[in-house]
Amino acid sequence: MAKILIHITKGPEDPTRAALGFLVARAAVDAGHEVSLFLAAHGVQLLRDPVLDSLVGLGTGSLRESYDALAGGGARFYVSGMSSKARGFEPEGKAEAATPAKLVELALEHDRVLTY
Repeated sequence: MAKILIHITKGPEDPTRAALGFLVARAAVDAGHEVSLFLAAHGVQLLRDPVLDSLVGLGTGSLRESYDALAGGGARFYVSGMSSKARGFEPEGKAEAATPAKLVELALEHDRVLTY
């Protein structure tokens, strides 16, 4: 199976696009692929519990349902350390804080990179 990296920079301000990134990642996990998600810019806010619990994209479903399926399916989550710090977000076990160099490393390790 393939290794797929999903890079999400959209956050709660664009709920459909943000949830779409999670939905595509979930479809990849369901198909047996190895999936990593790297959230940057406003995307880091998607891992806040209030956002996970309330965000529903138009035609893309519940963010919480996709997140739970991804976490249960072994997907790895990374958040931009600089984006997190700028937005007062602490990953608290939901994700690994990472640098731009880590994003480049992940992109090179994976077979495909999708951006939302």
